[in-house]
Amino acid sequence: MLPARALIFTGGELSAQFLEEIRSGDFIIGADRGALFLIEHGIRPDLSVGDFDSITPEELAKVQAMSGKIIECDPVDKNLTDTELAFDLALEQSPESILIMGASGTRLDHTLANIHMLIRGLQHHIPCSILDKNNYITLTGSSCVVEDRGFKYVSLLPLTTEVTGIELEGFEYPLHNASLRMGQSLGVSNRLSGDKGIVHIEGGLLLIIQSKDQ
Repeated sequence: MLPARALIFTGGELSAQFLEEIRSGDFIIGADRGALFLIEHGIRPDLSVGDFDSITPEELAKVQAMSGKIIECDPVDKNLTDTELAFDLALEQSPESILIMGASGTRLDHTLANIHMLIRGLQHHIPCSILDKNNYITLTGSSCVVEDRGFKYVSLLPLTTEVTGIELEGFEYPLHNASLRMGQSLGVSNRLSGDKGIVHIEGGLLLIIQSKDQ
């Protein structure tokens, strides 16, 4: 039976509140230190993956003992980050959606690379999102329902040179057949006017970032 969702806990900034996202039937992946985070909070990952260079040998032994399955790779001879390795394995499960936690932090290069991975989810027709304590990030190439998740703002940023035919419903500042180009801030800091809104675009790829200051 294929999982409804795949949840990836990777090695960036993680909080115990993210464990509230786990539902029955989820396929849970721990990437590198994310696997240790899960185990230390009483969650057994279905799969742990990575080079595990950020944990001690004793912690690695704990991950090996408490994971459903573990895939270790050489920390030097590899072409993918631990998060992308986990993402590839999540795609193989053909879930209805993928949620990534711990994918942002102090390394901007890693954060941007993880955001760019959302494109591959669209290519596989699998909705993918990134969650951290201040942001919920998703990507659309067509239509997307934006539900109120407790974040104050909703910002729209093009991930292609231009996004065209933007229509917003259920937002304080609606847009009708609008276009956004990279470098423009028109789509920043909108807000939902109710419990949910709808974003529709005709062309391009659009990041939808729900955020809050604290």
